[in-house]
Amino acid sequence: MCLATAEKKAGRETSQGLIDSYIHAGRIGAMVEVNCETDFVARTDDFKTLTREIAMQVAATNPTRISASEESDQATDGDVPLLDQPYIRDPGKTVQVLLNETIAKVRENIVIKRFARFELGG
Repeated sequence: MCLATAEKKAGRETSQGLIDSYIHAGRIGAMVEVNCETDFVARTDDFKTLTREIAMQVAATNPTRISASEESDQATDGDVPLLDQPYIRDPGKTVQVLLNETIAKVRENIVIKRFARFELGG
């Protein structure tokens, strides 16, 4: 059901959202921009939680791109795009499934727009 809901919402414009960050032990940090359709949804706890979880995922896994369709100069043979990665809190599902579940819950399209990861001395 989540996938069908996400597919229905996929074409909708996402011009609102949040920028969030996660810092791990003062040595690794990530910043993400996650977009949705309305500022109302951007202020919900579900959306805020998703954005924080995505930032944590980026900090933990250091992806080079969001999806497999993107080109990346930094990609290596073992590189797994962010959306295809096992979710760090529940390896039984991918980040894409987490995203689809939130789309179904808030009933709006959600797009991970961009991210950056920083590592002390890196």
